[in-house]
Amino acid sequence: MKSQLIALCILASTTSLAGAAGTKVDVVLNEGCMCCHGWISHMQAAGYTVDAKELDYDAITARKKELGIPEDAASCHTAVVDGYAIEGHVPAALVARLIAEKPDAVGLAAPGMPLGSPGMGADADAEPYEVLLIGKDGSTKVFATVQPDRG
Repeated sequence: MKSQLIALCILASTTSLAGAAGTKVDVVLNEGCMCCHGWISHMQAAGYTVDAKELDYDAITARKKELGIPEDAASCHTAVVDGYAIEGHVPAALVARLIAEKPDAVGLAAPGMPLGSPGMGADADAEPYEVLLIGKDGSTKVFATVQPDRG
């Protein structure tokens, strides 16, 4: 049973990475935001092709509203991947899961800027954080709880 579970985990991880290869990510971010560039590097390392545009606060806020991201789910940058909005420091593996599952939703959000999330460092004080699925009606529900990597 244990070997079957290990094989399933290996298959799931390789499927996620294979699904990311070449998938385009369009990102808008605040001018000069280093944590946003950290998340972009994380996505590129997972195989995504990233097109990033630095915009002013008003333009980014307008983009969030246009995509249907509720204010309480907001973070520093906004992306679109395979038709889904990705708000903030969502791990690449959860983006791949979203694309694979194809829920009828706006997308995912990691509200705020959780310590230890991709682009926000590997802070030893990082706490678990929730990644939310944003419904088309603006509602949110937990898509995943991310545990910090304590090395």
